[in-house]
Parts: sequence; C-alpha cells; structure tokens
Amino acid sequence: MKRFDWRDEIHRLDAETDCVRIMQILNSHEFPWDMGRALGIALYRTYAVPSIGELLGRTDQFTGQTQKRYDDTALILGNMIRHGFEPGKGRDALRRMNQMHRSYDISNDDYRYVLSTFVIMPVRWLNDYGYGWRKLSDHEISAITNYYRKLGKYMGIKDVPETYEGFRELLDGYEAEHFAYTEGGRRVSDSTLDLMVTFYPPRVSGLARKFSMAILDESLIKTFRYDPPSKAWRRSADIALKLRAKVVRRMKPREEPLWADMNPNIRSYPDGYDVNGIGTFPATCPVQHNVDPVAHEELYGEEGDRPAENGENAGTSSEGSGKPTADTASDGRA
Repeated sequence: MKRFDWRDEIHRLDAETDCVRIMQILNSHEFPWDMGRALGIALYRTYAVPSIGELLGRTDQFTGQTQKRYDDTALILGNMIRHGFEPGKGRDALRRMNQMHRSYDISNDDYRYVLSTFVIMPVRWLNDYGYGWRKLSDHEISAITNYYRKLGKYMGIKDVPETYEGFRELLDGYEAEHFAYTEGGRRVSDSTLDLMVTFYPPRVSGLARKFSMAILDESLIKTFRYDPPSKAWRRSADIALKLRAKVVRRMKPREEPLWADMNPNIRSYPDGYDVNGIGTFPATCPVQHNVDPVAHEELYGEEGDRPAENGENAGTSSEGSGKPTADTASDGRA
C-alpha cells in the first residue's frame, strides 16, 4: 500500500453520501492521533463558554470523574464514527448521547457552538496550524462538514450551518461574544489538564503540562486566567508538532484501523463495555429512555429510538454504573 492510497480512495467517494466512510478513513487510518488531539481541543474550548463550563462544573463529571468522562466522550463519539448511524452500536451511541444531553437545559445556541468546534478544530489543527502530515483537501473538509451536519440533525439541533465557512463564522463569533471566566469553567479546565498530564510518564509530567499549555491559543489562556506560556515554549511546541508531522509523512500508511477504544489512555473499562451503559444517568433525568428524545422518525421509525421493552432498558437506572454486560465483558467491542 502506498502513502497516498487512502487519500485517493477518499477522493473516489462522494463528500455527502459517503461522509461516514470518509470520516472513518480520516479518523482511523490517515490522522488517528491528530484527530484525537483536535477533538480534545475542540471540547476543551467549550469550557470557556460560561453556560457550558458552569454546567459541567456543577455536574462534577469533569472534575470528580474526569477520566471516566473523557473515556465516555471518546467512546460515544468514536462508536458513531466507526459504525455510522445505522442500527447497531453507532445508533446506540447516538441514543446514549441524546439521552444524556436531554437531561439538562442546554440551549440550541450552545449545541450549535459545540458542533462547530468538531467541524473547525480538525481543519485548523491539520491545515492552519500545519500539524498534519498532509493537509486536508476541500473535498475532505466538505465530508467532515456533512458528517457533523448529519449528526446535528440527529441531535435535533436547529439552524445548523450548511457550509464549513458557516461553521467557522459561528465558532469565531460565538467565542468572541461569549468567552468569559467562570469558577466552574476554570475547575473543569484544571481537571482536564491534570488528566492530560497522566498520559505521560511521571518523570516528564511537568514538561507535559507546559507543553499542553503552550498549544492553547491566547483566547483560552486569557479566559481561564492562566499565566501565559513563554515564547520559547510556544515556539518549541510548534516546532515539535511540525517535526512529528514530517516524520509521519515518511511512514508507511496505516493499513489496520486504529479506533477510539484501542487508545491506551481510555482506562475506565478494562474488561470491555456496553455503549448503552456508559455515560451519566442523572437521578432527575427527564428523558424517557425508550423513546427518541428528539423524535426523528427518519432515523428511528415511528416507535422512537427503541420500542418499549419490559420496563426501562437495562443499564439506564439513575445510578448508571456503566459496568460492562456479560456479553461484552471480554470482547472489547466498541
């Protein structure tokens, strides 16, 4: 297999009808590490929006259970990319995400903003910052945009932008208007940075934190009231990531896919997991778990997201331990 074979396959696919397949190739073959970093920064940016940062701070999921929340987020989003939105694990992950979100009073504007970070940050990381071993093409950017437009539709988000440029304007405008310091947002930010440091050997933890801070843009540093990274650290981090890109460009293409649940930094489910049992299950959750929270008959059919079974579905109690079921405990399925 040659270095650009995956890119060539992508360009034989349609950017709209084949957007799921293109996302699978980009995330599991072409840029698995980069897409993970870009997604992490995308989610991190949302903490700087007071309505989001304060909500996450109150729920204690990003401060008291940071590792599990990180794992759950990666696994849910990863399952949707890996399996798409058809019946099966991808749709189960979508249902689980919708159930969690509808447990809280989240505005449509905040949903739109978070969705925009998923669209924009991979392109900025790979293309604008120059950290990818190659740049994304316009065709690939269109596919990413179409994938998240589809996801936005299935989440019930209204007024989703139609183009990449529309998402970019939304993100930049929303951040300019809403970024502000809050105690909750800062706590979530600190907890997330603390978790990131644990992904490296203890002997380099101090350097890892400095590196993590050095790749945050000025708007985030200012909003969270961190001491600005030195110019030397900014430059060093930039050079290191661009050197990595040059090395990766000369490597053989990844023939076997690397999915989210293969990431060694995901530690909460060493014996496997059931996607229907991960995430949060608030005791006051207003969602009726055997129906589609956003009523998409196109996706789920007239009976909702899951026809009523004998009572509530297993694993959806208010305590929601997220423990793997017997049939998934050993196979590591995603």
